[in-house]
Amino acid sequence: MIKTGNTIVSIYTEMTPNPETMKFVANKLLYPGKSIDFADEASAGPSPLAQELFTFPFIKAVFIASNFVTLTKTPDMEDWQDVIPTIKQFLKDYLEEGKPVVNEEEVASMKTPNSNEVNADDDDVVKRIKELLENYVKPAVEMDGGAIQFKSYENGTVNLAMQGSCSGCPSSTITLKAGIEGMMKRMIPEVKEVVAEAE
Repeated sequence: MIKTGNTIVSIYTEMTPNPETMKFVANKLLYPGKSIDFADEASAGPSPLAQELFTFPFIKAVFIASNFVTLTKTPDMEDWQDVIPTIKQFLKDYLEEGKPVVNEEEVASMKTPNSNEVNADDDDVVKRIKELLENYVKPAVEMDGGAIQFKSYENGTVNLAMQGSCSGCPSSTITLKAGIEGMMKRMIPEVKEVVAEAE
């Protein structure tokens, strides 16, 4: 009987529009079809991977999505280039060993995160906003290592949460106002303004 080993994992990096963040992409699914944001070490409980990443002194925030991890560095760390080889090797070893990425039971026990999934009790405008976010916005911001989550809609104003590389990114305001707000106003006339809610 031939015994095959675990899949060889390869990791490559991509710059993001946010100089503070770096996207580490794997040839393996980490959190299929979902994303989760850990703004600090205290919030990393549901993710053994995030907990271990926070042991690096220069890691400020961790964002995990389908097949990538976006890491935000502390301002005092000079350059990503100094630590990329270390992080890539850590992720490769971690994933090849088949260690858990996200503990779904613990995520479920956290406060229910707002998501872009359409719920039965969403009104028509909210349904259209969530569909637009899921179909048009999500693929674009994931390419940049981030995510944008629906928070609320009230009196023509859409509140969104910026995650991963979108959080604190210098160009996120432009993306939000020129890109997302412009598209929503054209496609959903009820929308008057789009704002980012501070996480």
